[in-house]
This record gives sequence, structure tokens and C-alpha cells, in this order.
Amino acid sequence: MPPRIFAIRDRLRQDVAAVLSPESIKAACKTAGYRWRERKLGPVETISLFLQQILLGNTSCQHVARFGGREFTDAAYCQARSRVPLAVFLELVGRLAGAVRGGSEGSRWRGRRVWIVDGSGVSMPDEPELKAHFGQPSGQRPGCGFPVAKMLAIFHVGTGMLLRMTLTAFGAHDMAGAAGISMDLEAGDVVLGDRGFCSYAHFAILLGRGVFGVFRMHQQQNVDFTPGRPTARRKGPYPRDQGLPSSRWVMALGLQDQVVAWVKPKTRPKWTTKEEFASLPEEMLVRELRYKVATPGFRVREITLATTLLDAAAYPAEELADLYYKRWRVEKIFKHIKITMNMDVLKCKTVDGVLKEAAMYAIAYNLVRSAMMESARVQRVEPDRISLIDAVRWLTAPESEGSAPILVVNPDRPGRYQPRVRKRRPKQYPLMTKPRAEYRKDLRDKGVAA
Repeated sequence: MPPRIFAIRDRLRQDVAAVLSPESIKAACKTAGYRWRERKLGPVETISLFLQQILLGNTSCQHVARFGGREFTDAAYCQARSRVPLAVFLELVGRLAGAVRGGSEGSRWRGRRVWIVDGSGVSMPDEPELKAHFGQPSGQRPGCGFPVAKMLAIFHVGTGMLLRMTLTAFGAHDMAGAAGISMDLEAGDVVLGDRGFCSYAHFAILLGRGVFGVFRMHQQQNVDFTPGRPTARRKGPYPRDQGLPSSRWVMALGLQDQVVAWVKPKTRPKWTTKEEFASLPEEMLVRELRYKVATPGFRVREITLATTLLDAAAYPAEELADLYYKRWRVEKIFKHIKITMNMDVLKCKTVDGVLKEAAMYAIAYNLVRSAMMESARVQRVEPDRISLIDAVRWLTAPESEGSAPILVVNPDRPGRYQPRVRKRRPKQYPLMTKPRAEYRKDLRDKGVAA
């Protein structure tokens, strides 16, 4: 029997599954300008198999040839994947973003949709093309490491659905991709992020689109809640005042809650263009607030936030603190994608293949989330309590009777925390510190069979 994923398009609440219909795939091909001839592995069959491959833990192409009916070889399947242009996958991801926006209308905070932006790293095969494009950590010796890409993604805080995902070079700034993936946000939305996304340029770009930000204050930014306190001089003789904030104090909203005016920096960030930076306002009002963290297991005991939600009556400091606490959900989401769904190490050996692989992961993850949301609706629980791995198993199981996914519900354990330790010991092999060919040469010189 065929897997259930090919027969559920009309059953899930979300429109994500509709992106995978044969009609939608063909429409994406036409939009991307891709022409194909009818064959055993056309774009519809290839993308459907690619999706199933990802859901099965990004299994090998040889395995795909097995469960695909053994009417083609793994080489034929790889060639079929390479024939479908990257533009087709990006078009499907774009249609997917529209479905995610539509599915997020019912989950709002203070009448606004809330999104989380964050980044992580993914590894890939040690190929010259990938190393040249994505780079690798500077601490790795030549021939001993692997290329690493920086994955930036934006998720809906209520449903966990993925709006956009992009891969950039490992050494690129977080903002190099964040400004691009936030293009899908709409006026009135709110974005949560850590201190890597807290900058004048990012706030100003978001405000220009009508989007509000709630970010943890960058560690290099001086904050002083003293009413009427002085501002550090931007001009004048040295030595300049040390420890003073560069912002101008405007008004106090509470003991550790204030509105200040941030001044446009003189230096343009590398991730912005000259035209974009020139269009930013010379000054911008930002709200700064600080609160204590008493939750066990958290290393941070005090958090300072910067936000463009200035109205203290409409957005009390306590509710902003509770909202920012939800940002930590993204760590669990990345764990699901990278560990549970095996995106931690990508398989393709070309840049084009890696980008297609990432696009299919975006589609597969949202399909899994759709099944989780439908199961949560049927069982009347929060979507985050539904087991993601059980949703994957349900999607890849043979089709049978029963339309609603009744998935495993995890227990609700708020405030649960665990130490960052490992119980199972790894094998005590030394780390690789030189290319493998040199190790083989050493073995030959010693008279040991390699």
C-alpha cells in the first residue's frame, strides 16, 4: 500500500498538504519556467519520493529505489532530482509560506501574530564545492573537518509552523539572512529573537514594514534606567565618557522600564546595502525593560529586552517577559528538525543539491506540524504536546482506514529541566588532527595494513 502522505491532502486542517498535490507541483514547475517530458520519474513523482525520503530520516537513495517500487535505480532517482531546478523547490516553499500565514490567523497575542527568528548550524559532506560556498569553522584543520552552513529560520510561536528557512555561509552574520526571510511578515506582526538580532538597523527595517520586534538587548549595549541620565557624546575631544548609554532618555514607564531614542549608527552593517542603510531614519524610539528570572535550570538570572512595542498599557512589562519566554520553544523546534528528522548532517554533495534538500525539509517539517495540529484539535490538547516522531511515523505508515491522526500525547511538564551531561560514554578514539591520507601513510610506514 502507498504511504499515507499521498492520501491525506484533504484531511488536514492546514493548506500545507495542498502544496504537494500534483497540480500544485506542476504549477510550480510552470511558474519556474521548467519544461519536462513525461517519464517514469517526472517532477511530481520525484518530489513525492524526495518528501518521503526526508520523512524517513533522509534515508539513502538506494532505499528510495526499494520503497519506490524498484522500477528505477538509485542513480536514475538522483538524476531525476538534479533535473528539477532549484527554482521549483523555492516556488513550493513560497506557496508553503502563504499556507503558513493563513494557518496562523487563529493564534494571536494581544491581537498580533508572533514569530520567532533564530539560527543554527548544519553540517554536510566534505566536498570542495560545499567548502568553498559555505565555509567551515576556523578551528578545523585542512582535511579534518566538514563544511557547515548557518541555517536561519522563522517560526510561528503558536503553531510551530515554519514560515521561511535559508542557508548562508558559516561565517556570515545572523542578520545576513534574517532580513530576507522576514520579507514574508505582514504589518502588525511581532518578531522574537535573541541578542544577535538586536540592532538599530534590524529594528528600523522591521518598523519600515510595520513589523514590531522584541529582542534581548545586545551585550555591548549600555542600558541605564536613571531618569534624565546623560548620553554618551558622539563627537568632541577624547577621552569620551565611558559607560554611558548612546541612546537619549525620553520617558520612564516603570522602575526598570523606559522609552529611549536610539540614534542611527555611523557605520553601515555589512549585511545591509548602501541604499537600504541610507533610507533608515536618523532616530528611533525603543522601549527598554529589565526583569528577573527565577525559573530553575536557566543560566540567565536577569534579562534586558528591547522592543518597539512602546505602549506600556497595551503591552505590560510582565506580559512582554512571558512572551519572550516563548522564544525558548525554538530550541525544541531545532532539536526536532535536526535530531529527530536528521537534518543535522545533510547528504547532497553540491550546493544546488544542499539547497534543494533544505527546501524539502521545510516542506516535510510543515507537513508533520500539520498532522500534529490536526491531532491536537481532535484530542483537544496543545499542539506542542503531540509527539513529532509519532506524527512522522503516522505520515509514512501504509494507508489504512481512519482519517484523523490520533497521535501520542506527551505529558505536560512545565518548568522541567535537566543538566547538560551525557550518560553513555563515546568510544575513546582520538580526534582526527590531520588528513586521512597522512594517517594511511603513517600506517604503511609502520608496516601496518591500512
